This record gives sequence, C-alpha cells and structure tokens, in this order.
Amino acid sequence: MTNTDTHAAALAETAAAAFRSTFGTEPEGLWAAPGRVNLIGEHTDYNDGFVMPFALPFYAVVAAAKADEWSFHSTYGEGETVRAQDLGGPTGGTVDGWAGYLAGVAWALNESGYPVGPTRFALHSDVPVGGGLSSSAAIECAVLIALADLYGHDIDRAEAARIAQKAENEYVGAPTGVLDQSASLLCEAGHVMFMDCRDLSREQVPFDLAAADLTMLVIDTQAPHRHADGEYAARRADCEEAARQLGVPFLRDAPKHAKLDDERLNRRMRHIITENERVLQTAALLKEGRTAEIGGLLTASHTSLRYDYEVSSVELDSAVDAALGAGALGARMTGGGFGGSAIALVEAASAQKVEAAVVDAAAQAGLPTPRVFTARAAAGAHRVR
Repeated sequence: MTNTDTHAAALAETAAAAFRSTFGTEPEGLWAAPGRVNLIGEHTDYNDGFVMPFALPFYAVVAAAKADEWSFHSTYGEGETVRAQDLGGPTGGTVDGWAGYLAGVAWALNESGYPVGPTRFALHSDVPVGGGLSSSAAIECAVLIALADLYGHDIDRAEAARIAQKAENEYVGAPTGVLDQSASLLCEAGHVMFMDCRDLSREQVPFDLAAADLTMLVIDTQAPHRHADGEYAARRADCEEAARQLGVPFLRDAPKHAKLDDERLNRRMRHIITENERVLQTAALLKEGRTAEIGGLLTASHTSLRYDYEVSSVELDSAVDAALGAGALGARMTGGGFGGSAIALVEAASAQKVEAAVVDAAAQAGLPTPRVFTARAAAGAHRVR
C-alpha cells in the first residue's frame, strides 16, 4: 500500500467489491484521487495565473483491469454499468453522463500519445458531487493513473494534469482550467500547493493549521455547482476578450491599472489582477508562519468574486457573511461558483460557534442546510494496491 490512508483504503475495498460483483473477476489494481479545496486563486488558472489548492481526504477510487471491451461501472445511486465498443471523439463521443469522465480520459491519453486499450472500471467516490470540490477531476485523475499503470506509461504528473484537463475540456465539454486536475494529482499531505498555471511550476507550502490553533471549515451549501454551464463559459470568454483588447496573451499579463471602455470587462479584469496579487500575498504569509493573517485576503477574494466576477450565489453569500459575523478570521467561496462550497478560517476554539451560525443563517433564509466539515490537507492521487 503506497501513500494512502485508512479512509482511501476502505473506499478502495468498496470499489473492488463492486468490480467483483459486476464483472466476476478480480481487478488488477486500485487507484485513488482526491477532491480539492482552493485556498485562494479563483478563476485565475485559465488566465495563466496563480492558485493555491490543497487536497481533501475525500476520494474517487477505481478498481480496474484490462478487458476485451470498455466497461464503466459506478456505485452511484443503484449502480449502473455502461459499455462501449468505441469511445468516439470530442465531437462524436459515444459515452456521456458520468461515464464520459472515464471515457474522456482514455480518449485524451490516446490522443496525447499514450495508447491505452479496452478496460473495465468500477468507480466509487465520496467526493461531494456538485459541491465545488472537484468530484469530476478526482474521477479523471484516478482513471488516468490507473490506465497509465495498466498500460506501462510513465507520465509526468504536470503533463498528466493537462491530459485530464483535455478530457474535461474537449470530451466532456466543460471549459475549466487546469487547477482541479493539478491539485488532485500533485498536492501533498500537510501542504497547500502554490502553483503558477503558466508553466505548472509549483511549491509545496506547509499548512499546519493545528499548530496555529486554527481550523479550516469547508461549507458545502448543498446548492448544485456546475462547471459546464453557460455562466462559467461566459466568464472565460470575457477574460479572453479583455486580454485581446489589451493585446496581451492572458489577463495574468495585464498591467496593474489597465482599463477598458467596457465596464463589465473591467470588473472581470480587476478580479483576475487583484486575485493573483492575493495569492502571492497569501503564499508569502504562510511561508512566514503568519497563517492567521491570510484571513483578510480570503474575505477580499470573496468580495471580488461576488461583485467584480459575479460568480457567487445567495447560498454562498449567506455562508460567508454568517461565518464572518460569528468571528471567522476570513471566509470565501471556493471553486467555480454559482453554488458549491465556501471555506472559513477560524480559531479552533470558535469552530463550533461558526458552524452553528452558518447553519442557522441558512435556516433563517429558507436555504438548504449546509454540510460543514473540518478540512485537512491530504495526499494527492496514488495507487492503493
């Protein structure tokens, strides 16, 4: 067993049991990849900017073996098995729905020069679906490392992240950046990963909240979060248009005080410019051990996402406002937005008070009851056995 924990191992055994039950044989191996929380650096990845994610101890796990045909089984709901003779391509794929994430990775590997053949998969995951915690990227990354192992490909993890992103962008049709896949593949336990999305250079920064008597709460608002919808694509298009008008490759290259005639584009651009600066400031504070001081940057990030980038929601705003009102040092939405999750940095002694305030605020507003849990920085994708 390599680089895993007891929780990932337990999930893997469930996947193995599902594989045996569905296909009547033993899998050749078990592979796990985590969901993620982005500490700060939202919507900066597809602008060639900076991000700071860490992996969560929630995993997508696949049991897999070579076979005569492509078969994808999932434990979601009542369990479903999808078989395909042909994976198709981005304009004519024969696999859609949840199985498209698995098929898309196989297609992307073949397209990227890493040939793989028919394989049986059984998928089991406890990464919250629709919570903005990268459940889809976790699936993609687990499948990718499984196929790489099964077919003898030694793929650099940064390149693997690009291949998984290709699957999501071109096969599934979600115009995401590379943050989610990079976090799932590259994060290390006990660390937050500072990454430059231009060249995927990265630095693992120690993230020991307990030593500073701090806790990070993740607040899943239970409001569905969908990356493939038109609003996400519209934000990306705005950024590309702003960069085009400025004559720069990406908004990461925009001058600090750049201004355009279009006020909407100015707001989008302002968020990207200031968010990149907040990531750099957060990294510097963490390296100096001044963890509590990042709270203000988290809150400023949410304000920017709420008003300049316009990707928050009533559920996210309720969670952030309630957390701050109850004494959180900082809070922000995390992920693509339009629902999903928020995070709150709190003093350990006040964690229960903040959680109660968030749940009560949702009830008062007639919103879904949030699921709140304490986050720890977990290991990235790995083979379980």
